[in-house]
Amino acid sequence: MAKQFIIGSGLANAVNVSLDGDLFVIAGPCIIESEQICLDIAKRLRDISQNTGVKIIFKASFDKANRSSIDSFRGPGLEKGLEILAKVREQTKLPIVTDIHEANQAAPAAEVVDCLQVPAFLCRQTDLLCACAETGKPINVKKGQFMSPQEMDNVVNKIRASGNDQIMLTERGTFFGYNRLVNDMTALSIMKKLGCPVIFDVTHSTQQPGGLGNASAGSREMAPVLAKAAVAAGANGLFFEVHPEPAKAKSDAACIMPIDWLKDVLKTCKQIFDIVR
Repeated sequence: MAKQFIIGSGLANAVNVSLDGDLFVIAGPCIIESEQICLDIAKRLRDISQNTGVKIIFKASFDKANRSSIDSFRGPGLEKGLEILAKVREQTKLPIVTDIHEANQAAPAAEVVDCLQVPAFLCRQTDLLCACAETGKPINVKKGQFMSPQEMDNVVNKIRASGNDQIMLTERGTFFGYNRLVNDMTALSIMKKLGCPVIFDVTHSTQQPGGLGNASAGSREMAPVLAKAAVAAGANGLFFEVHPEPAKAKSDAACIMPIDWLKDVLKTCKQIFDIVR
């Protein structure tokens, strides 16, 4: 099993990922709303990284295929979205991760980004996992809200059987009743035993899926609480969706975190991380 791997090899802000390495973060807007918003957020993330000493990987989606409503904004699509992500990577030197929903998106996305992400609802899709693995890129798989942490063993085995051991797993809450997620912090330890660094998805864990009927509700004020708890429980990394004006975000407006909060949250989390380690 790979003890460590690099996301963004050759970049000034490359991230060294391992089970016993430094705290790292994946952050960005939920969806690519425009080139300018992505660049503005990425540049602020670069500055926050330099200020806190926490390495950051920029994340944004070119398409969100699982929106609650058919009328919801989905993003610019594969071609235009990858053009924007390439500009963000070039101008900020931050590593880039984006999620894909279909196996045929893996190869073109891998030509631009440094890490591929498999959404939680698709984490059991064998063809998608294998296509990601075959690109040779690091892969972040979000644990399905409907799965136990132990079941992620099958997911990991599919990727390894396809010749790739650069795997991260992300905990993002488990369904509990109607429109509610809960977090079991022991899931972090269970999934780390699979030999993969584990990330805690802070903002999606505050989500209330479908809670607004045609959109998800959420409690972003709980994000700092969950972030600190996850680091104390042993998370290797944290995942935040951030936005300069959350109420105007075109996706996850109820749970996306103000980017103004991030620096202070990371400073506290790094202190906790250093104590725990």
